[in-house]
Amino acid sequence: MCRLLKYCFSHCLYATMTKFKEVVKDVNRWTSVRFLGYLSNLCLFVAVCLGLYVMWEKTVNSIILVILILGLFALGIASIFYYYFSMETVSLCLIHAWFGFLLGLLSIHYNPSFDVEEQVTDYLLLSSTVLYILWALLERVCGISKPKPMFLTSYEVLELIGFSLASTFWLPDKSAGISFLSSAFGVLVMALRTKSYLALPNAVCFAGLSMHVFFLSGLVDTSPFALSCFFVRLISQPLLDVYFSGLSAVERWQPLLLQAGLWRRLTLLPLIAVEGAFLVLAGLKLAPLEVWNLLLPAAAFTVFGIFWLICHVVLVFTLCAFQSKLSDCQRVLSGSARSDVGSLGRVMTSKGMRHFCLISQRLAFFSVASTVILGAISWQQLNMLYISAFLLVCVVESLVHGLFHELGSYLGGTAVGYAVVIPTNYCSPDGQPTLLPPEQVQSLNLRSTGMLNHVQRFFSHHMIETSGCDYSTAGMTLEGLRTKLRAFLDTATTDGPRHDTYVLFYSGHTHRSGDWALAGGETLRLEDVVGFWREKNMGHCCRLVLVLDTDNSLCLASDEEGSQRRSSNNNNKSRTAAEEIEYEQRLAFNQSSTSQPPKHYSSKVNKA
Repeated sequence: MCRLLKYCFSHCLYATMTKFKEVVKDVNRWTSVRFLGYLSNLCLFVAVCLGLYVMWEKTVNSIILVILILGLFALGIASIFYYYFSMETVSLCLIHAWFGFLLGLLSIHYNPSFDVEEQVTDYLLLSSTVLYILWALLERVCGISKPKPMFLTSYEVLELIGFSLASTFWLPDKSAGISFLSSAFGVLVMALRTKSYLALPNAVCFAGLSMHVFFLSGLVDTSPFALSCFFVRLISQPLLDVYFSGLSAVERWQPLLLQAGLWRRLTLLPLIAVEGAFLVLAGLKLAPLEVWNLLLPAAAFTVFGIFWLICHVVLVFTLCAFQSKLSDCQRVLSGSARSDVGSLGRVMTSKGMRHFCLISQRLAFFSVASTVILGAISWQQLNMLYISAFLLVCVVESLVHGLFHELGSYLGGTAVGYAVVIPTNYCSPDGQPTLLPPEQVQSLNLRSTGMLNHVQRFFSHHMIETSGCDYSTAGMTLEGLRTKLRAFLDTATTDGPRHDTYVLFYSGHTHRSGDWALAGGETLRLEDVVGFWREKNMGHCCRLVLVLDTDNSLCLASDEEGSQRRSSNNNNKSRTAAEEIEYEQRLAFNQSSTSQPPKHYSSKVNKA
């Protein structure tokens, strides 16, 4: 037996020293930062072992000693998996689950006696927390830690499950409330990682109500040091990522947006169950009241309960519609050559998700407000389950609001494009039209055909809906072009509202005044296009982008600038400084829109 123990000890020591030599050989400033994490975990390990020993010494409960021995045995098994079988994920999952369970025991089973051992345990827990925060901060400042698109890591989920199991083991009557509170904390971590709009107010609200539940109300006797160590270690990295994470909104929500349709729809079931449980718990407020004290609270609960129910039914239907639109976007993305997150953002933009999210954001905000009002009316100060359910519902609805707010702010508006390509078969250097040679006409036709193909690919690449691409070697009549322009400017999305951007491309012959040369000697002036635009865009905030492949495009910008200056001088004899600045900005935008296309348009057209 002694030889076996000696053999196992020598092999463990050899494996440890070998690993230490490999680490020391590649030491740099990055590994020195990681040592802070190792030191924090070491302090936590010593604190947990010492705390459980002190707990067993006070209560003389053999179950605590058995748990401590099982914890050490689990640590040994995890070390064997890590060093001998290279199963790092399994070993780390086992360690995190046990640390969550043991920290839950230290947090819940608390009988302060101010012994030296207990004070040492508290100081070790505090040191572990401070070192962990410093390690997480230095990792982000030095660029070691790269943000990844995820909601919760497996280690965080296991620690929360272990904490909930500890409450079930030690306080079965309070286990439901603590489990709800752990779930609310997990959703809060998700809200911080996704940079939800209401994440920080929810964090403040969660901290205040958790302090009331665990410390002020006397519902549960908890250790402030162990509880703070558990929650702070879990929330420190997501809280720092609110500032340090550079992921876009679509990248932060990637686990949801790229999830399969069936699993994504199943997430609505827990949401509906939690909402229903909160409504039932809120209604229990009326149960202990006497008959003569029941009238006013019952009336208030009925009114705001109906309002809450209407808001949340609308929210559920909104989420179902969002799931359907997202499934359509995924089908379009699966049929394209590229299926990355950036392509998904362009597909969602082309499908009008921005307008949908902007409307849904307000509906989700009404749901959050109705929950807060109903929770305040039916507040139950000594009901831990109700407080935990209220926190969980608020955080979940704030997460839904953050989804719509982030996508509505990040995604671009819809765009529709119309292209007109008319090859030139004659030139007029001195005002008299002269037919071009057949070779040059063929060359111009080939160039115009290539230009039309490039414009179509440009529309397809940027997910711009195509209203039409007209190509005519014989020219177009004025009436026919006016009809097509009116139809193009009257185009709307499938959901009903107008597009945000209308892109009009023209490649062909123009006169020296900049007017478009059409068949039969007719011309189309810029004032006609602007008149059509103002007629169709009355009361809307859309924009028109003109992309011109002509020789005399600058004349159009000059004429438009002069007409705007003359009309402005006639209508407004005096302006304030703010109005003058706004006028100059609008004038610069019109000039850039008519003479030169934006960068992401001009680069493609010039390349074409």
